[in-house]
Amino acid sequence: MQDYSKESDEVLVKLYEQGNDDAFDVLLERHQQVIYSYIFAIIRDEDKANDLFQETFYRAITNIRSHRYTETGRFQAWLMRIARNLVIDAVRHCKLIVDIPDDVERDRILNDPSLIVGNVEMSYHNEQTYIDLEHMITLLPEAQQEVVRMRIYENRPFKEIAVRTHCSINTALGRMRYAVLNLRKMAAHCDLTILEA
Repeated sequence: MQDYSKESDEVLVKLYEQGNDDAFDVLLERHQQVIYSYIFAIIRDEDKANDLFQETFYRAITNIRSHRYTETGRFQAWLMRIARNLVIDAVRHCKLIVDIPDDVERDRILNDPSLIVGNVEMSYHNEQTYIDLEHMITLLPEAQQEVVRMRIYENRPFKEIAVRTHCSINTALGRMRYAVLNLRKMAAHCDLTILEA
C-alpha cells in the first residue's frame, strides 16, 4: 500500500472519489477520534455513539463516491456537520437523555432498593435478548457476521478488522452498516428492540 499519510484531505478525497480505497483508510484514521469523541460527548452511550459514528462515515463514503462532496478545504468540518445532524436526529427520534446526573442523584438511584426486582427481571430479559441476537447474527451473510463478531464481541477497531478480513476500512464499515440494518429488520420482524435500545 502506498503511503498517503502526508497528503492533504482534499487530495485523499479526490483519490477516493476515483476509486482508491487506501486513500479513504487514511482519512478515516486521521479523523475518527475527533468525530467519535464529538458524538460520544453528546450521546454518552457507547453503542449509540458507535452506530452514529459508522453512519457518519457511511454517508461520507456515499457522498464522495457519488461525486457530491463540494466542501473543498473543509473535510473535517463537513464530517462534523454530518455527525451533528445525525446526533440531532437521534436525540429527537429516541428522546435520549444526554445530561449526566450529579453524584448525589446517581448514588440515590443506584442504591434504591425498589430497583432490585426490576434489575432481576432486566437481567433475564437481557439474557434472552443476547440469545436472540446470537441467533440473528448466524443468519447474516458470512462477511457481515465476521465484522459484527469482531466489532461487538472483541471490540476491535475497524482498522484491525479491515486487516484481519483483508479488505479496506470503508468496506469493513459498509459491512457493519449493512449488518446493523439487517439485524434491525430481523429484530422488528420478531418484535424485538435490541438494536433500538
